[in-house]
Amino acid sequence: MAVPALATLDHSAQRGAYLASIGSCNACHTAKGGRQFAGGVKFKTDFGTLYSTNITPDTTYGIGTWDFAQFYRAMKEGVGDGGEHLYPAFPYTHFAKMDDRDIASLYAYFRTVEAQFVKNRDNAMRFPFNHRDLLYFWKRLFHDGTASPGNPQNTAHDRGRYLVESILHCSACHTPRNALGGLNEGKALQGGTYVDQVANGAYRQWAAADITGGPHGLAKWDASDIALYLKEGRNRHTVIHGPMGEVFEATKNLEEKDAAAIGIYLSEVEPAARRLDLSWLRSGIQSGERVYTVHCGTCHLPDGNGAENLGVSLRQNPLVQAKDPSTLINVILYGPELPPPPFTSNRTKMPAYGKRLSDEDIANLATYLRSSFDNNAGMVTAEQVARQR
Repeated sequence: MAVPALATLDHSAQRGAYLASIGSCNACHTAKGGRQFAGGVKFKTDFGTLYSTNITPDTTYGIGTWDFAQFYRAMKEGVGDGGEHLYPAFPYTHFAKMDDRDIASLYAYFRTVEAQFVKNRDNAMRFPFNHRDLLYFWKRLFHDGTASPGNPQNTAHDRGRYLVESILHCSACHTPRNALGGLNEGKALQGGTYVDQVANGAYRQWAAADITGGPHGLAKWDASDIALYLKEGRNRHTVIHGPMGEVFEATKNLEEKDAAAIGIYLSEVEPAARRLDLSWLRSGIQSGERVYTVHCGTCHLPDGNGAENLGVSLRQNPLVQAKDPSTLINVILYGPELPPPPFTSNRTKMPAYGKRLSDEDIANLATYLRSSFDNNAGMVTAEQVARQR
């Protein structure tokens, strides 16, 4: 791959600082209680455990000795300074779609941050995934190093597409993956499943919602709803939940015009048709309706539209009808009590029902929600609720 000369690219460290702030670089490369960008964040995958690396200008453990060509190849090709393949937990499959000028700006910015003399932690990948050479074949299947067709300087729609596909790497969570960890591009942005570390080293499963403009996604949202959600952490339909709270720490930094562009793009994305799931017909709908009436109807109203300043609308809600119900279950179980921050007190009055309701009650309630208020999704079982406790 030909690497452009840094001097030929219109770039700036200031621009790079903005891109780093919206691209969640801090969230992935700064461990809790650790030094900024010094790495050490733990990622549990189906193939083993990974730790993010030191990306400060430290010349011993960081990237202080890297020239622009090495940085560019890491972003575009997923290779390290020694030519070794990088694991795609570092989302180079998305960063490869960035404009060369933006990659140059990121490089310039990371040369200005404070160097941290912090050693990188060793990964613990299972055999045979501990052999990086195998990633050559993975890349042949799942990595396209071309830039996003969304022009970063063109129309609002194109700008939004560029941001979603590249620096924000939304597909990393919101697109389902296959058995080899590659993205299922045929279901792009239609929701995925991931795990998040909680207290005492335990992990809890979450579902990333469908964020297309389809009926299981953001059909009830307009572009301004999406922009508000990214900037404020809530809108008339929902509030930030679960690990999306970390993403919000990045998206809140979006310039108004960029948040608006993302809203325009996502509101116009149409997914492939999803097969209707009518399995909920076999569940305890009536029982779930009773639970809803007693515990939820005051704030969310009998019609699911939500009372002003009390409950968000549940109608055609992407969180409610996500293919994987994990996030919905977590919200019912834990409300604002679940760390790390899925909620803050100024975003929701949602209480926790885990100590008030049984697994069966919560399963019936979730099933009722997923089959009512213009939602169409599968049933939830008590066993699924038990796994999320």
